[in-house]
Amino acid sequence: MKTIYDIQQFLKKYGTIIYIGDRLGDLQLMKTEIVELDKAQLMNKQDFETAIFLLNQEIQHMQDENSGGE
Repeated sequence: MKTIYDIQQFLKKYGTIIYIGDRLGDLQLMKTEIVELDKAQLMNKQDFETAIFLLNQEIQHMQDENSGGE
Protein backbone atom coordinates (compact mmCIF):
# COMPACT_ATOMS: atom_id res chain seq x y z
CA MET A 1 0.00 0.00 0.00
CA LYS A 2 1.34 3.35 -1.02
CA THR A 3 -1.68 5.64 -1.14
CA ILE A 4 -5.06 6.25 0.49
CA TYR A 5 -6.58 4.86 -2.72
CA ASP A 6 -4.69 1.60 -2.14
CA ILE A 7 -6.19 1.44 1.36
CA GLN A 8 -9.66 2.01 -0.07
CA GLN A 9 -9.13 -0.83 -2.56
CA PHE A 10 -7.88 -3.10 0.23
CA LEU A 11 -10.97 -2.37 2.33
CA LYS A 12 -13.15 -2.97 -0.71
CA LYS A 13 -11.85 -6.57 -0.87
CA TYR A 14 -13.57 -7.10 2.49
CA GLY A 15 -16.80 -5.44 1.40
CA THR A 16 -16.09 -2.11 3.08
CA ILE A 17 -16.76 1.03 1.09
CA ILE A 18 -16.43 4.21 3.08
CA TYR A 19 -17.90 7.50 1.94
CA ILE A 20 -19.73 9.78 4.34
CA GLY A 21 -19.01 13.02 2.48
CA ASP A 22 -16.47 14.32 4.99
CA ARG A 23 -12.86 13.55 4.08
CA LEU A 24 -11.61 13.65 7.67
CA GLY A 25 -14.47 11.43 8.81
CA ASP A 26 -13.77 9.03 5.96
CA LEU A 27 -10.11 8.77 6.96
CA GLN A 28 -10.92 8.17 10.61
CA LEU A 29 -13.45 5.48 9.72
CA MET A 30 -10.92 3.82 7.39
CA LYS A 31 -8.42 3.80 10.26
CA THR A 32 -10.97 2.12 12.52
CA GLU A 33 -11.69 -0.51 9.86
CA ILE A 34 -7.98 -1.20 9.35
CA VAL A 35 -7.52 -1.70 13.11
CA GLU A 36 -10.46 -4.13 13.14
CA LEU A 37 -9.06 -6.10 10.20
CA ASP A 38 -5.72 -6.30 12.00
CA LYS A 39 -7.41 -7.54 15.19
CA ALA A 40 -9.11 -10.23 13.11
CA GLN A 41 -5.65 -11.16 11.76
CA LEU A 42 -6.67 -10.45 8.17
CA MET A 43 -3.67 -8.20 7.48
CA ASN A 44 0.05 -8.72 7.61
CA LYS A 45 2.03 -6.50 9.94
CA GLN A 46 3.73 -4.48 7.19
CA ASP A 47 0.43 -3.63 5.45
CA PHE A 48 -1.13 -2.66 8.77
CA GLU A 49 1.75 -0.38 9.76
CA THR A 50 1.88 1.23 6.32
CA ALA A 51 -1.87 1.81 6.22
CA ILE A 52 -1.95 3.34 9.71
CA PHE A 53 1.04 5.56 8.87
CA LEU A 54 -0.59 6.81 5.66
CA LEU A 55 -3.94 7.41 7.35
CA ASN A 56 -2.37 9.23 10.32
CA GLN A 57 -0.35 11.39 7.93
CA GLU A 58 -3.42 12.32 5.88
CA ILE A 59 -5.55 12.89 8.99
CA GLN A 60 -2.89 15.26 10.36
CA HIS A 61 -2.75 17.06 7.00
CA MET A 62 -6.52 17.50 6.98
CA GLN A 63 -6.56 18.75 10.59
CA ASP A 64 -3.78 21.24 9.82
CA GLU A 65 -5.70 22.42 6.76
CA ASN A 66 -8.90 22.85 8.77
CA SER A 67 -7.15 24.84 11.50
CA GLY A 68 -5.66 27.22 8.93
CA GLY A 69 -2.12 25.88 9.21
CA GLU A 70 -0.04 24.54 6.39
